[in-house]
Amino acid sequence: MKWLVLLGLVAFSECIVKIPLRRLKTMRNVVSGKNMLNNFLKEHAYSLSQISFRGSNLTTHPLRNIKDLVYMGNITIGTPPQEFQVVFDTASSDLWVPSDFCTSPACSTHVRFRHLQSSTFRLTNKTFRITYGSGRMKGVVVHDTVRIGNLVSTDQPFGLSIEEYGFEGRIYDGVLGLNYPNISFSGAIPIFDKLKNQRAISEPVFAFYLSKDEREGSVVMFGGVDHRYYEGELNWVPLIQAGDWSVHMDRISIERKIIACSDGCKALVDTGTSDIVGPRRLVNNIHRLIGAIPRGSEHYVPCSEVNTLPSIVFTINGINYPVPGRAYILKDDRGRCYTTFQENRVSSSTETWYLGDVFLRLYFSVFDRGNDRIGLARAV
Repeated sequence: MKWLVLLGLVAFSECIVKIPLRRLKTMRNVVSGKNMLNNFLKEHAYSLSQISFRGSNLTTHPLRNIKDLVYMGNITIGTPPQEFQVVFDTASSDLWVPSDFCTSPACSTHVRFRHLQSSTFRLTNKTFRITYGSGRMKGVVVHDTVRIGNLVSTDQPFGLSIEEYGFEGRIYDGVLGLNYPNISFSGAIPIFDKLKNQRAISEPVFAFYLSKDEREGSVVMFGGVDHRYYEGELNWVPLIQAGDWSVHMDRISIERKIIACSDGCKALVDTGTSDIVGPRRLVNNIHRLIGAIPRGSEHYVPCSEVNTLPSIVFTINGINYPVPGRAYILKDDRGRCYTTFQENRVSSSTETWYLGDVFLRLYFSVFDRGNDRIGLARAV
């Protein structure tokens, strides 16, 4: 997320254990050639067209759009249920909320889980730490009943924060990770995997529709796809490796001139990031090309010029996904227009981009765990 995980440690009885990230064989390794790969995906695709919003197979859960910056939804934890606002995040795998024994100032400004009031609560002695780009937390792994709408996961392991730093200004209480289990820093099975394993959802897929211009109507859906939320066909993109929602991106261009990702690069499709994040040098070049002027931590353009700014085109698996100026420019509280391109604060040996909410407002996204792929289509 635009937090960008720097380090994750899991501690058991204060003994530090590293969580290994395994490189797995991908579908692209097994099936070579673009046409062969596309044919393979078509032959092995789920019959998503047969799953509709009317059926019992699809759970559609509303999300609140907060100023086009954050999309969050309600979940409940415990018996009787206690309600929390969380970000549904495809870049992380852990679910955590503040605990009532957290004394950090950030916890005091958010809803805290009162474990003594839940009859289904179960404590463990396993602790963990996560450091994000803009904060850090320490938590303890516990178990309880978690509900996402009508989806119920009993004895679900999750984290309760006992220390939080850098989250004081966040409007949401916690995070619900939807990435693969191998990158869980708490070591707990993610809620999507547990729901999948207990057959609470008919197909191992989930999807996002993010509304524009601060409007209502944003949703995350589990177990299928509501086709009213996008136009045309879904374009399927295989993951670079099974275990992370990252895909290969061909290039980034403006007016047919390549400006970044010239030799291909990695793109993480990230619902927990509000911006489009990339390497500092390349982000600075984009700002130079569109005439953005730095001021503080942001880059600004005259609001009168937004509609004349060039589209920035992200080419993924041979398909162009243009992002126009009116999409990558937002207004701050003073009515000034700033860009949503941000530099990645974490150095990487390979060129990596995070396609956050700016991109996903334009393109409906489907995350297919069964086939290790992402589907993209123009959002309505």
